[in-house]
Amino acid sequence: MPFFIPHSDYTELSIKISTYTKGQGALGWVLKEEKAVTLKESAARRLFTALQQHLAVASENEDGSFLLLRLSAGDTDIGEHSPAMVANALTRVLAQEDIIEHLSGSELSDELVRSLRSAIRLKEMQSAVSVLREHLEQGVTQEQVYQEWCENHPWAFGSAYVVNDQVRNITASDNLDMLLPTVIAGYRDLVELKRPDMQVLRFDNTHRNFYWSADVSRAIGQCHRYLDVLHEVAATGLRDHPEVVAYHPRAIIVIGRSNDWDESQLRALHGLNHRLSSVTVMTYDQLLAQGERLLQIVSPAHQEMQMQEVPPDAWEADAEF
Repeated sequence: MPFFIPHSDYTELSIKISTYTKGQGALGWVLKEEKAVTLKESAARRLFTALQQHLAVASENEDGSFLLLRLSAGDTDIGEHSPAMVANALTRVLAQEDIIEHLSGSELSDELVRSLRSAIRLKEMQSAVSVLREHLEQGVTQEQVYQEWCENHPWAFGSAYVVNDQVRNITASDNLDMLLPTVIAGYRDLVELKRPDMQVLRFDNTHRNFYWSADVSRAIGQCHRYLDVLHEVAATGLRDHPEVVAYHPRAIIVIGRSNDWDESQLRALHGLNHRLSSVTVMTYDQLLAQGERLLQIVSPAHQEMQMQEVPPDAWEADAEF
């Protein structure tokens, strides 16, 4: 119950919190005040803030630790919370697109904005690599699962690719798994995804050499057709998407596993790939390793180590050059 207490220069708000019991009186059942507490305005405001905090926690369906960030002041006390845990939570919040867009236009230093973007990007990459590793360790074989992962993380195919096209139908009958524009020229390469439980290599005991499995051979033939069609219909841009240009495109086939391969199998895959034209075959474990390596390269610890390994006079030589 609110009470407004007038003063000469302002009006004070006071509240009274009461509990009632139901009792029987002369006119039947009545509510009878049992206990009451009166709060001044400052105490009432603190109670209101506390209720808002608890209400936010109550709306969550899972148990966890919660930290209040005062939007008006922008400060907070992390208390006994781990700084690393707070940083991870803050990174996930800052990864929201609308917040990232606002950061670019706010009164923050360019260095801070770049640092935030880099930290968010690194966290996204770490999470993506963990998800792919988990899929492989759990024996997930559905091609659609890896299709979605690759579409969301095209950078795993190398630093030359950072985004992928939404366009996948190059003709009425040809639907590609992925189209990747290169960073430098923008020309498109294609990716063909097969299941990780497919065999990649077979061994010929008579001639003592490895050769492509039937699954890989079919995928290579499929890609050769796609490459011919893509070069023909998109050499100067697709009819309905002139921005999609594929001039002498290349193809990447991802198929099978190589986590239990020995050196001879890895060597054979490398040799067979070099004798193909415009097509590269890689396993999902190699895709994972490539993503992990790229993640290692962009991590701050690796970059700091690289800086320390460069002799001081090397910077002067580069500047003169």
